[in-house]
Amino acid sequence: MQPSYQLEQAPTEKKVRKAVIAGAIGNVLEMYDWAIYGLYAAIISDQFFPASDATASLLLTFGVFAVGFIMRPLGALFFGPLGDRVGRKKALSISVIMMAVGTVLIGILPNYNQIGIAAPILLVLARFIQGFSAGGEWGGSTTFLVEYAPKTRRGFFGSFQQVSTAGGVLLAALVSLAFSLMMTPETLNAWGWRLPFLIGILPGLLGLYLRMRVDETPKFKEIEETQEHVKMPLKEIVTKYPIPFLKAIGFTIHWTVSYYIFINYMPAYMNKVLNLPFSTALAVNVTVLSFFIILIPIMGHLSDRIGRKPLLICSCLGFIVLSYPMFLLIGKEGILFVLLPQFILAIFESMYCGTGPTALAELFPTKVRNTALSVGYNLAVAVFGGTAPFMATYLISVTNSKVSPTYYLIGCSIVTLLVLFTLRETKNDELD
Repeated sequence: MQPSYQLEQAPTEKKVRKAVIAGAIGNVLEMYDWAIYGLYAAIISDQFFPASDATASLLLTFGVFAVGFIMRPLGALFFGPLGDRVGRKKALSISVIMMAVGTVLIGILPNYNQIGIAAPILLVLARFIQGFSAGGEWGGSTTFLVEYAPKTRRGFFGSFQQVSTAGGVLLAALVSLAFSLMMTPETLNAWGWRLPFLIGILPGLLGLYLRMRVDETPKFKEIEETQEHVKMPLKEIVTKYPIPFLKAIGFTIHWTVSYYIFINYMPAYMNKVLNLPFSTALAVNVTVLSFFIILIPIMGHLSDRIGRKPLLICSCLGFIVLSYPMFLLIGKEGILFVLLPQFILAIFESMYCGTGPTALAELFPTKVRNTALSVGYNLAVAVFGGTAPFMATYLISVTNSKVSPTYYLIGCSIVTLLVLFTLRETKNDELD
């Protein structure tokens, strides 16, 4: 008689579809809560960091944005091993409700004029909660989707982790755009900005509901059945998989910097640096994000045909060669010059986002996958991605050049390109 876990290795199409929907939608809702801060950075800077110098105020706001990322590795150290010990489903359910709590807290905080220095301190605390939660979401949702995928479609299934991540940002941008169009700038700055944060509890509850109703992944059920759990996943990674773990960090550097400059920083860049109206900056962001999201699963599917490495390498080369000229075009007058360069960069970003989750998951065995992805990815995001908007704003302030953020972007892309050359192609490998 076959062990029961072998039966679970081939879940029905209906069960797979349900799992993908639950994993992806849960991630959309959690990423909405995470992204809304970056979209309202310009307004938050006035509310919590009033200063005579607008750039200094914005730097402080993006500093708090980066603070949230400091907590991501700590969250990963908690949720990663938790997912490897008790299951992906339980860890993801806890993280999604924590994110909602942090988001709502930001929405109800008094501003600097009301309670003084306590306001930015409480803002930092709320970002700590968000960052801790986000530390478990990325690795957990990636592991969940890839472990449910058929071998020949892992790239496509894994790409929905990034579809849902960008979808959360898009949802946040759409909600923000709707409020900016319904309210006057004065009303939005006074209290209207709080509403997108307050409704963050609804996505959190819906995400929790969906995740509690889905089954655990077949791969995790397999190691449960065979009792191959690792009691200390992090120790296992350090002692047995140190080189793949370091490569995972290098793999993520280009990905996280290009993503956070391209997705999160751009609305503030267009508003504060290019002096576009906030509603216009959001409308551009929504348009580019919609195009970007369509491309991601196409690239994931393509990676199942031609391999992961060609797309990953092409993405790095695209940003190395095109970042500087594209930022030059964005700085010119006319909405076409704002949109077209971002569409071009979206193509190269989608190559990495459509391929990256699966390629990273394929580096590690099931028993430590959740921990390795969570900790490795979030360390790189905390050090490089979370500081990307701050670095971009700082470089502009010290160089007085609107294209100076590309220096940081190009340097990080070169580092990851060197790492990619050391990886082997994994599209034809078994997941373990």
